[in-house]
Amino acid sequence: MPKRSLRSQLLAQRRLLSHDFWCASSRSAQLNVLSLVEYAEADCIALYAPAHNEIGTELIFTAAFQVGKQILYPAVHLDRMVFRRVERIVELKKGAFGILEPPPKGSDYHADEADLIVVPGISFDLAGHRIGYGKGFYDRFLSYPDCPTHLVGLCHDFQLTEELIPADAHDIPMEIIVSDKRIVRISGFKTEK
Repeated sequence: MPKRSLRSQLLAQRRLLSHDFWCASSRSAQLNVLSLVEYAEADCIALYAPAHNEIGTELIFTAAFQVGKQILYPAVHLDRMVFRRVERIVELKKGAFGILEPPPKGSDYHADEADLIVVPGISFDLAGHRIGYGKGFYDRFLSYPDCPTHLVGLCHDFQLTEELIPADAHDIPMEIIVSDKRIVRISGFKTEK
């Protein structure tokens, strides 16, 4: 299925989720992220503020904050995305596209400064390819040279497709896909349940 059609179909499905389903799915998916050895070993993690029924990240934020990890969130600046340090969720304010983001204070971080980046998406496949909103912000940010960061795609399980998503040369694949029902490690397509 073409990216545009799949994007439209899954966005519509995600917007129709009940609050109870979203809460349960978000909780399970976040607990799966917290179980990753890559999360445990990370000193600095990058999260996102959810929009349109994306999996939430508040549990991850709280857990990371309690153990002293640095936490970054994205902000759109002109035509690019930057990450900024956040110490309290209440710092996030509506920014570009109506999505919560950190204020323009402090330093901007490059992709290689986070040990683990949690990436939202509309769909992911078992090869780690991702469909985003089509603006390319994450792909441009993650293309930073020699980025050794662990990339974790986070989604509801219905957003994880067995069908390969058409990938362009500039698309950055994920290393791990985490849903509310499973953890998929891309190398060798090993799946943990």
